[in-house]
Amino acid sequence: MEPISVALLAALAAGAGGEAGREAWATLSELVRRPFRRDGRNDGSGDGSGDGEGEGEGNAGAPAAGSAEPELVRLAADPDDAALARALSTALAVRAAGDADFRAGLARWHELAGPLRTGDVHNEISGGTFTGPVLQGRDFSGLSFTIPAPPSVDPGRNTPPTAPD
Repeated sequence: MEPISVALLAALAAGAGGEAGREAWATLSELVRRPFRRDGRNDGSGDGSGDGEGEGEGNAGAPAAGSAEPELVRLAADPDDAALARALSTALAVRAAGDADFRAGLARWHELAGPLRTGDVHNEISGGTFTGPVLQGRDFSGLSFTIPAPPSVDPGRNTPPTAPD
């Protein structure tokens, strides 16, 4: 499984993607908060029954070590911190490596969050004269512009010199 994108985690924690983004973040939060298992067994129970007995005794309410929950909570509190997003991405990968159920759930979540993924954008404007609005960014929709016609150029004036033949 590929690592979860740091940019995706930071964007979702910051509320990007509207309702779909909030739902994806909530679903990831639920997944992370499920009991931590190692190789399909509940952490701390030893019997793999999943009944909750013997789990986290004396540690009620505290997340299991390696659960990724502390990293999730820290990123939710400060979504602009790229280091926290990297820490969560790493913690998710570590947990997925040791918990087959979590790995499967994370893979399903990642597939569903696919349309929300952020990507690199490279915008460049060069040469020529621009007389209308220019947008630089990604994923624009539903935009329209009403702009005047570009000014006419008199061929005798405002024409750049040409190189000699």
